[in-house]
Amino acid sequence: MKELVRTNDPTVIALATALLEAEDIAVFQLDVHMSVLEGSIGMLPRRLMVREKDHFMASAILRDHGIGPEG
Repeated sequence: MKELVRTNDPTVIALATALLEAEDIAVFQLDVHMSVLEGSIGMLPRRLMVREKDHFMASAILRDHGIGPEG
């Protein structure tokens, strides 16, 4: 698995997940339950992971929608 997105914004994670799942790219969210440790202040970023073979295509899809380092 490779990291695709790291953000504190849950709407970005939701949008990225929806875009990738629409293209049949499996995604996995990490650090979703870290809010229990941080007190729900949104300080710790969540990560969106994809399989290595899907990383290039997933990056291109998100970049086309203005999500990610280039967006």
